[in-house]
Amino acid sequence: MSKRIVITGIGWITPLGHDIDTGWRRILAGESGVSNTVHFDAATFPTSFSAQVKGYDWQDYVRDPAIHEGIARNTGYALGAASQAWANSGLDDFAALDPQRIGIYLGSGEGVLDFDNYVAANLAGWNEDQRCIDTVKWAAKAQVCMTADAEIEQEPNMPLAHLAMEFGALGPAYNCLTACAASTQAIGEAAKIIEHGDADVMISGGTHTMIHPLGVTGFNRLTALSTHKDDPAGASRPFCRDRDGFVMGEGSGIVILETHQHAAARGATPLAEVLGYGSTSDAYRITDIHPDGRGAADAMRQAIGQAGIEPGAIDYISAHGTGTKENDSIETRAVKAVFGHEAPPMSSIKGMMGHLIAAAGAVEAIACVLAIRDHKLPPTINLHRPDPACDLDYVPNEARDAVVNICLSNSFGFGGQNDALVIARYDD
Repeated sequence: MSKRIVITGIGWITPLGHDIDTGWRRILAGESGVSNTVHFDAATFPTSFSAQVKGYDWQDYVRDPAIHEGIARNTGYALGAASQAWANSGLDDFAALDPQRIGIYLGSGEGVLDFDNYVAANLAGWNEDQRCIDTVKWAAKAQVCMTADAEIEQEPNMPLAHLAMEFGALGPAYNCLTACAASTQAIGEAAKIIEHGDADVMISGGTHTMIHPLGVTGFNRLTALSTHKDDPAGASRPFCRDRDGFVMGEGSGIVILETHQHAAARGATPLAEVLGYGSTSDAYRITDIHPDGRGAADAMRQAIGQAGIEPGAIDYISAHGTGTKENDSIETRAVKAVFGHEAPPMSSIKGMMGHLIAAAGAVEAIACVLAIRDHKLPPTINLHRPDPACDLDYVPNEARDAVVNICLSNSFGFGGQNDALVIARYDD
């Protein structure tokens, strides 16, 4: 990048904790955040477990809860994560902050459908004789049981709107929903906005929950979710021979990005630096990755090339590592295409966190910042039976001490979106 872009604040709300220290401690301990689903009655679903955020109240993180009344879960997670990141950055103490130079770029998914009331309206409007919906009856019931707030808060742009209100951010405002690559794309594009001179500060990352009846139904019908009901904590098994799908997670990860010059002017100490970003499309199939991992490999090459380094300079790869048969073997193939068989250690925190969908990349980028800070590699838990098709070093089951100065974070989404970030130790 032509300008130095630094990370000065980080925050997350995850199934493993509502603050950075708790979440990171539990990741390094190899703890699982997966348990039976309680957000709704999933007993009859093929997958009845998930990685849920528990014991969380977004009102503890905002200045005035009244302005955020009626928000969806995903927005509540974003407010908590952004509040932590903002405080961590020290921006509240910088009097010269220009609101029109503060932007937001999120990878945010849709809010939770008001499912019970939606179904109640459908049932009330059903005309059994004609086998169709009577729209007049449907509307009459919907007007009684559905609310405007619950409907509008389903829109993917609403977390961005609430963050803008909370922090008075009047600059560039963007949201993308490129599936599981969304928040990695958001961070990469936010860095580009700063590089182009359109903002001094960007609030970036992602937020999502699909732990609701429609979300789980969709992925069950795709046969993408694990069905290991007898062992929820062990169900997410990235790179393991007997993996059978991913486990749904939820939450938010937010970073504060600034130019090096802006951070230095206010005396901030950066946590890390964004060196490079790569983005490609497979142009192949809606749900399948290209078998050779060509798009994934190209995204990694772009990010490394933009960083101005050689592949051998990467100390650790944060893998997309979902735990599906196709993803893990093809990601392995793509990594080999870039690094050869001497690839650096790589691991997936999804075995512990579950898959946060649009928010996954941001949370994993934050894990890279922490790996650099502490010289610790997070483990890939539940990897007890090696797969011959996955024959790299995945840091199995236990965290590892290692020299970590530069990380590569991968995110690949349905539809063939591929995004990668190079994150490095800040060196003044």
